[in-house]
Amino acid sequence: MKNKIRTIKRKLDDSISQLCDVSWMFSSNPEKDFSRDRKLPLKKVISILLSMQGGTLTTELLKYFNCSLEIASSSAFVQQRNKINSFAFPTLFDLFVKKTDSAKLYKGFRLFAADGSDFKIPHNPAHIESHYDGTNGQSPYNVFHLDAMYDLLQHTYQDVALGGDREMNERRSLCSMVDRSNTQNAIVIADRGYENYNLMAHIQEKGWKFLIRIKDIHSVGGIASGLNLPDFPEFDTFINLSLTTKQTNEIKELCENSNEFRFIPSAVTFDFLPKTNRKFAPTVFYKLPFRIVRFKITDTTYETVVTNLDSIHFPATELKKLYAMRWSIETSFRELKYTIGLLHFHSKKVEFICQEIYANLIMYNFTELITSHVIVQKLNTKYVYKANFTVAVHLCRQLFLGNISPPNLEALIRKNVSPVRPGRSRPRNLTTKYAVSFLYRVA
Repeated sequence: MKNKIRTIKRKLDDSISQLCDVSWMFSSNPEKDFSRDRKLPLKKVISILLSMQGGTLTTELLKYFNCSLEIASSSAFVQQRNKINSFAFPTLFDLFVKKTDSAKLYKGFRLFAADGSDFKIPHNPAHIESHYDGTNGQSPYNVFHLDAMYDLLQHTYQDVALGGDREMNERRSLCSMVDRSNTQNAIVIADRGYENYNLMAHIQEKGWKFLIRIKDIHSVGGIASGLNLPDFPEFDTFINLSLTTKQTNEIKELCENSNEFRFIPSAVTFDFLPKTNRKFAPTVFYKLPFRIVRFKITDTTYETVVTNLDSIHFPATELKKLYAMRWSIETSFRELKYTIGLLHFHSKKVEFICQEIYANLIMYNFTELITSHVIVQKLNTKYVYKANFTVAVHLCRQLFLGNISPPNLEALIRKNVSPVRPGRSRPRNLTTKYAVSFLYRVA
């Protein structure tokens, strides 16, 4: 167990060293930056950013340097981090993911959940991609959007896309993440915002499977609303759809059978059909087979999903179970924001905010990988217990900084546990979240 913890820490250290060995590739000025022996070399700047919590920049530096008189000033740190270009932390994130990927399988598949989350950043009207003018007396604000592909079995982020909320498109981001992945077999599980033929086609072309919650059959504008589906509360129907971007009288007649043919307007993105069609060119079809499944989740509510999983190994009961597992990505966003500290930025500069977001993602993965190797003993109690993630984050930061040994870390994580209470639910109260002011931080 202790060796596994040491291995994970070594992989993070190796990722940082690998990046620093070619520091010129990740410097704003390759010929000059990080070329002199300074108090804050690239490796130390990266370590400080990874270990940051919710305090002010000065208190974070005091903690990192253990209140030594040799502490670097806040100004010096800002100057050094300004030398790091925008590719450094995304590359570090990818390096660490590749070194720690264990490919845990469920019936021969990786399970990837896809979702996105918004978070407020300090007000910056110059960053047009994230800036919104306030309405109804509200002050102007900036919003960043994070799209993520999350491994439900390893509990780590596999890939992310980040940008201003105005420029981000969740479905397009997921298409890119699917296309660049090296995974062989996977099931992508997503919510209603990902209901899209183009995304389904990208996943199909990859050789993967999809399980996407869609608008109900009684809703307008969804995939299910344009199909002839059974008039039953619960059903499992196979659809073998042929898509085309060409519109002729012959195609219009074919599209009257909505369960077999569908016309894709030119304004709708679909990457596997011609964007323009010459009059006498042959009609090109794209085959997209899938199942529409509707099942009960409570006494009065139903959910509808679309999937290309086979009905023998993945009946409706199995799909319901798989979709319920998707909730892990929702809880991961909560822990990323409130436990890891994604809401506590230490700069208004967009480039610095991106550095801290990726640093928090790396630390989230690091903590989950460590805690997954700590076995919490099962006792004869009412509940099963798991590691307390809030305590584990603090301990894993101390491990990263070399302030605690793996045996003590393991013992302390085992000592700080919380009960698992399955089936619990509470109303989801959506409230506006603001970036935490630089003047009001924890000590």
